[in-house]
Amino acid sequence: MTSSDITLEAVSSISQIPAADWDACATSQADLGDLLALDTLASPARDDGACITSKIGYNPFVSHAFLSALEKSNSACARTGWGPRHLIAKRAGAIVGVVPCYLKSHSQGEYVFDRGWADAYERAGGQYYPKLQASVPFTPATGPRLLIRDASDAERVGAALAGGLVGLADATQASSVHVTFARENEWKFLADRGFLQRTDQQFHFRNEGYATFDDFLATLNSRHRKAIKRERRDALANGITIHALTGQDITEDAWDAFFAFYMETGSRKWGRPYLTRAFYSLIGETMAEDVALIMAKRDGKWIAGAINFIGSDTLFGRHWGAVEHHPFLHFEVCYYQAIDFAIRRGLKTVEAGAQGEHKIARGYLPQTTYSAHYIVDPGFRRAVADYLKHERAHVAEAVRELTEAGPFRKGDIERSDEEPA
Repeated sequence: MTSSDITLEAVSSISQIPAADWDACATSQADLGDLLALDTLASPARDDGACITSKIGYNPFVSHAFLSALEKSNSACARTGWGPRHLIAKRAGAIVGVVPCYLKSHSQGEYVFDRGWADAYERAGGQYYPKLQASVPFTPATGPRLLIRDASDAERVGAALAGGLVGLADATQASSVHVTFARENEWKFLADRGFLQRTDQQFHFRNEGYATFDDFLATLNSRHRKAIKRERRDALANGITIHALTGQDITEDAWDAFFAFYMETGSRKWGRPYLTRAFYSLIGETMAEDVALIMAKRDGKWIAGAINFIGSDTLFGRHWGAVEHHPFLHFEVCYYQAIDFAIRRGLKTVEAGAQGEHKIARGYLPQTTYSAHYIVDPGFRRAVADYLKHERAHVAEAVRELTEAGPFRKGDIERSDEEPA
C-alpha cells in the first residue's frame, strides 16, 4: 500500500519493528490537527527526597516493551484471538508512523463492547469476524493510537495511517476496524476520514495540585470525607500492611503472589484470565520502573495486590486480585493508594480502569472515552451510525449527571477540621 511518498505495510509481530523506531513514534508529542497540550513536568519529588525524570508524552501501554511482552508471553497472539497486524508507515525506508493493530476472531478483552453489533450482523447473514482492532490488548486506557514520529508531519502521516487501516481491512477481509480508547483529537481526525464516532465513560481522579492525601480529603464534603477515613482505617484493621513496590523492589516472589491474585479474581470475573505468568516477568525485566505494584500483607504473607503503570503525567490502574477478602481492602489497594501514589509523584491523573460508578464516592469523576469505527458494509454502517448517535447523547447526559453527584464540596466551604467518624 502507498500514499504519495509514504509506503504502508503490516507485520505479524512487533519484533519485526526496531524498538527505537517504535518508541520514537510512541513518545512523540505529534498529534492530529494540533500538538497535544502536554505540560513539561518538573522532576517531582520522591519519598526519599530524590527526583525522577519524567518522560514527556510517555504512555507505557504503547511502548515497544509492553506490547512485546504481550506477544512474547503468548498473551496476545493468534492462538488467543489477537493476531498482530501492526501497521507501519515509511518514507524513504524510514519509519515515520505506526499503529498497534490486531486481527481479531472475537470481541473479548477490548472493553468497548460490540458483541451486539456482531450478533445483529450475523443474523442478517453477514460475517463480523475477523475484524481489526487498533488498540492495546486487555487495556482500557486512553492513549495515542496513530503513533507519528514527527509533529510537523502529523496530518499527512495520520491520513496515510487512517487510509492504511481501511486498506488493511480489505486485505484481510475484515468486516470493520475499531480504534478504541483513542485520544479525542484522533477520534475527530478519524471521523473526518469516514470512521464512526463512539463515546463511553470511565472514572478518573484529578490531582488539583494536592501536596498530601489529606489535602484531597479537605476538598470533599463531610459525609464522603468521613466515609473514606473510615474505609481506610477498617481496611487495615486485621493487621494488614500496604507496600508500594516499584523497580527493583518487585521481585519474582512478588510477581508469583500477584499472579495468584490475578488468576483467582480473574477466573471468577471473566472465566479465563488473559495474561500469562510470563508477561509479568517480562515487564519486570524491561519496564519495572514504570510499574507500581500495590501489595497488601498479613501475617507475613502477601494477600492482595493491584498493578498500576506510570506514565508521564498519569497513573494507570489496571487489575487487582486477592486470596483473602477483608472489608474495604479493594478500595484501599486500588483507589486510595493510587491517589496517594499519584500525589506523591506529582502525577496529574489516575485512570482507574473500566466501569464502576462506586468510584465516584471515592474521588473519581466521570471522563468521556472515545473510539472510532470503520464499518465496511454500507447498510450495516448506516444502522450502527444511527445507534451511535443516540448512544453518544446518552453518554453525555450520564457524564453530566454523575459529575453533579460527585463527592466534592459545593458552595460555601464546610468545616475541614476532624469530625467524629
